[in-house]
Amino acid sequence: MAAVSAWSSLGVTMARRRNVRGELYHGARVLGNLEAASQGPGAFVKRRVRARAYAKTNGLLRRFLKGLGS
Repeated sequence: MAAVSAWSSLGVTMARRRNVRGELYHGARVLGNLEAASQGPGAFVKRRVRARAYAKTNGLLRRFLKGLGS
């Protein structure tokens, strides 16, 4: 069960702390999106489709591995 703070029950959400590694990954992702957008809409769509496919297969693999572990 997730812990609920007094702040969240009031509708106040706290921002997550960002670390350097997360900032670097975020910057690289934004830069990649900008580069793809500069190459035209087709390149950007390909990038989004590829990211969606990776997310789907990673989720399936995660569920499979979690099933093996329990």
